[in-house]
Amino acid sequence: MITPELFDHLVELAALELSPTEAEYLRQQLNNQLKALQELVAIPLQESIPPALHGVSFPAEIRPPIREDEWLPSSQVEAILKQAPELDERYIVVPDIPHQDLE
Repeated sequence: MITPELFDHLVELAALELSPTEAEYLRQQLNNQLKALQELVAIPLQESIPPALHGVSFPAEIRPPIREDEWLPSSQVEAILKQAPELDERYIVVPDIPHQDLE
C-alpha cells in the first residue's frame, strides 16, 4: 500500500507537479495496480511447474531467428556532440544524480 507520505516522497523524487486531486487519483490508481498484482501472486500454482512456463509459449518453430548485432556508425556524430552541454575528450559528461539513503 502506498501511503500519502510515501507517495509525496515519490512525487518529489520524480520532480512531478501534481495538484492534490491529481496526486490522490494517481496514488489510488497505483494502489489498485498493486492490489491486482497481489491477487495474481496469490493464485496457487503447482511447485513442479517451472516459472517460465506460466506465460505464453514461443517455440523455436514459430519465432524468427535471432539477428546478428551489427554496429553502424552514426553519420551525425558532430551534430550530436554539439548538443551536449559538456564534453570530455568527445565523451558526453553526465552529472551525478543526487541521492539520499531511504529509511
